[in-house]
Amino acid sequence: MNTNTNTKSAMIAICGRPNVGKSTLTNTIVGEKVAIVSNKPQTTRNRICGILDRGQTQFVFMDTPGFHRPRTKLGDYMVSVVEESVSDVDLVLLLVEPIANIGPQEQALIGQFRQRGVPAVLVINKIDEVEDKDQLLAVIAAYKDAFAFDAIIPISAKTGEGVEDLLNTCEGYAVESPWFFPEGTTSDQPERQVIAEIIREKMLWNLEKEIPHGTAVEITKFSERDNGIIDVDATIYCEKASHKGIIIGKGGQMLKKISSQARADCERFMGTKVYLQTWIKVKENWRDSDSMIRNFGYSGQ
Repeated sequence: MNTNTNTKSAMIAICGRPNVGKSTLTNTIVGEKVAIVSNKPQTTRNRICGILDRGQTQFVFMDTPGFHRPRTKLGDYMVSVVEESVSDVDLVLLLVEPIANIGPQEQALIGQFRQRGVPAVLVINKIDEVEDKDQLLAVIAAYKDAFAFDAIIPISAKTGEGVEDLLNTCEGYAVESPWFFPEGTTSDQPERQVIAEIIREKMLWNLEKEIPHGTAVEITKFSERDNGIIDVDATIYCEKASHKGIIIGKGGQMLKKISSQARADCERFMGTKVYLQTWIKVKENWRDSDSMIRNFGYSGQ
């Protein structure tokens, strides 16, 4: 850990409604994939820290679950993660889409900022999708009336446009302190957790409707051979027997596709060959089971 007295650090929470691009922004800032992404909302369930060393400053960006109205105990947990993450940080980034209307999720988050007295910067994402840049002026005006943000920064997490400006702004909130993580660290997630999330990401991309949201992944074996190959056994849990059949697919083709895509990403992450085996079990209504939620690691942040 860097204990040089000239070092600085900044704890920064990234929050917003589901599917607004928080994980994409985290990955873009860090420069590698530390958080899974998909085209479905509520992809992130845990708070994931993406870590960037920039000069003498270490930034710890906390990618939080999408703020939403919970319908299960898992949803309650995800919302509590967001609320806890905006406490005791140096800065909060509210990530929004380029839409002038302020939705109930954004209003609730702004209420959290006001209540906790935390400094906040508005980050308008997806500007690469905006043809008429005057549209951004309406978004800026709407949010200026809602809250006294320290700054408003338009970006594209996808292309990287504006991200350097955002980091320069974040630099102003860094405080003198030792770094929280060893130099070169990019995430606080253990390897088992990252691999489980990679598998879940592939289900989010390949399965339709609500099935992926009722799944969880448990890594039951993680070992390294003498030749460097990593052996991983993973159990995929779903909520219904009918969902199990869909995940397996005709002749096992869907599970094979998910496992193959996951293995490729796991090998890139681990920097070595990975032998991945997957199984599927049914656990009805696990998202409303306190014990199951804890078993899958969705507790104790």
